[in-house]
Amino acid sequence: MNLIWTLLIVASVAVALLGGDGAPERITVGLAKGASDAVTFAFGLIGVLAFWSGMLRVAEEAGVTRLIGRALAPLIARLFPDIPKDHPANASITMALAANILGLGNAATPLGLKAMEDLARLNRTPGVASNAMCTFLAMTTSSLTLIPATVIAVRTAAGSSNPAAIVGTTIAATLVSTIVAVVADRWFQRATGAR
Repeated sequence: MNLIWTLLIVASVAVALLGGDGAPERITVGLAKGASDAVTFAFGLIGVLAFWSGMLRVAEEAGVTRLIGRALAPLIARLFPDIPKDHPANASITMALAANILGLGNAATPLGLKAMEDLARLNRTPGVASNAMCTFLAMTTSSLTLIPATVIAVRTAAGSSNPAAIVGTTIAATLVSTIVAVVADRWFQRATGAR
């Protein structure tokens, strides 16, 4: 990846230098403007992400995530039949999925890593992903999202006049992607005879 980024930067500077008079100045101005825009954009995200991360914490303290966990428990048991009912992996998976459902990708990442660690402890074949690991990966990659908080934050920071306009389409798209991911996961498990 570093090589690709280096090649892109070198190629863009070379093309800019071939652009004729004033090219070095345009490069310098472009770099300064790009850096300034990146900082402004990042600061715009911080507030919204802090708000939604705080909301997740409030939801945890208020028991909302436990309610989501209870609601998801039958689905988790059906999708992950290899996991014992009282194993910590169930809680980790539930928390990661709840964070994804609430659109908190930044919070979902460490929770997903914890769930994978718990699933790795159950894996009888180290170094090879288990069915549960594959299912979890498919679900978190495609995850149903009810409140796309991060996307709303990005749209807000970019100056959108209606940053929440994408909520309906996000729900529809992520619902379809999650269904397709789970169906594909099950099909591949049956096709390969994975255990």
